[in-house]
Amino acid sequence: MVLEVLSLRLARGLLASAPEGDGHPVMILPGFLGSDGYNAALRRFLARKGYAVHGWAQGRNLGPREGVLEALVERVEFLASRYGGPISLVGHSLGGIFARELARELPARVRQVISLGSPFGEGRWTGSYPARLFASLNPRDDLPIPETVLPTAPPVPTTAIYSKGDGICNWRTARQVADAAHPQAQSIQVRGSHCGMTLNPAIWFLVAERLAQPAGDWQPFRPREWAWLLYPTCQ
Repeated sequence: MVLEVLSLRLARGLLASAPEGDGHPVMILPGFLGSDGYNAALRRFLARKGYAVHGWAQGRNLGPREGVLEALVERVEFLASRYGGPISLVGHSLGGIFARELARELPARVRQVISLGSPFGEGRWTGSYPARLFASLNPRDDLPIPETVLPTAPPVPTTAIYSKGDGICNWRTARQVADAAHPQAQSIQVRGSHCGMTLNPAIWFLVAERLAQPAGDWQPFRPREWAWLLYPTCQ
């Protein structure tokens, strides 16, 4: 994570070349135990690129506790109505799982979903170090999201960003498998740590590039020749 923070200073040229936004609203959702403050640098970067960026405004993310998902549904509805169009959702870790479920609940209100190291795949309970703490705060029997639904992509363009050097979650559980029913889904591998994903310049560039996709004309990410160093696998 320290290396990712330091690399931000060295990546000004890369970030300056990221495409400009079209002004549509974007909401950033923090990971487990995180809050809006943890994503502040990423939000500032996307705001400079021209997006109307918002935090999730739910305090610290302790899981899908009583009232959290309902409040997020209301926030998505409010922002989509305020800006007169669908909103893009970018979620780190657990925040990405929330983003996927919001898109499943409100597909007409969500333009696309980008998850960063989100363990939504099968085996996530045994493939994540914080799983025990999460389970103690959110017993499985009380979870509002069915376990069988999580691995399925929502009905909107979906990008799952993952790293084999994650260190917190099993990277295999953070990949999205595209199929005939969900052709607008892609998994992109990056280099970096789980906790540093919101401070990783390669991810910042990738998020900006994905958000710049025209509404209704989503295309999978195709890295340039040199970009395999940053994005080893795109599926």
